[in-house]
Amino acid sequence: MSTGTAPGGGEPSAGEDRPGPADAGRRRFLRGAGCAGAAFALAGCSGGGSPGGAPVPVAETAAYPGDLRTVALAAALENQAVDTYRMALAAAEAGRLGAVPPAVSAFLTTAMAHHTDHAKAWNAVLADADRPAVTGVPLSDREEVATALRTARNVDDVAALALQLESQAAQTYLFSAYSVRTDAVIGTAAAIAPVEAMHAAVLHFVLGRAPVPDAFLPVHRAARPTLLTM
Repeated sequence: MSTGTAPGGGEPSAGEDRPGPADAGRRRFLRGAGCAGAAFALAGCSGGGSPGGAPVPVAETAAYPGDLRTVALAAALENQAVDTYRMALAAAEAGRLGAVPPAVSAFLTTAMAHHTDHAKAWNAVLADADRPAVTGVPLSDREEVATALRTARNVDDVAALALQLESQAAQTYLFSAYSVRTDAVIGTAAAIAPVEAMHAAVLHFVLGRAPVPDAFLPVHRAARPTLLTM
């Protein structure tokens, strides 16, 4: 299974490059997030090139207007990650993945718990704005991801898929941190993105790759709000 193309069809997660303001984008992120430590953690954990990307207009919907559309997307991405790790653990327990090292099982369990907490954090932002929680996986690539997991035959297949999801989430949150205007969204993105990038680093290692391959986290695989189906 290749990690060069993430599920998502025409989304940036399929490898579509985004134009980037590079240094200007990084400065906006650091000022908006107010957390240099988070930026250093992001820089060390995934991807290539320097953070950048022009803000993308966010679709307006009755339920999730403006920046809240990005929040709904983030909650959906987290729910998808939880489902993916849960299904991977079930496949491992059923013996469908062959030999699974205990350390890998422990990572899957821990990452699933992290994503559960992340989904709660994004839904808390929605609750504070009097908007409904995102409790399912309303994403257009949902079936594609589920099919990839169902056809996984070993740990490497699962790790490759999980790496795509973790990289997509980390890049989405970095992009969000400097392209939205709401403090709660910026702060939540800055707090969660480093953890997703660390998950990606572990998965690189599981796949026998350099866990920290590049100096800067890119955004060309960040998901767009149009990935949402709600």
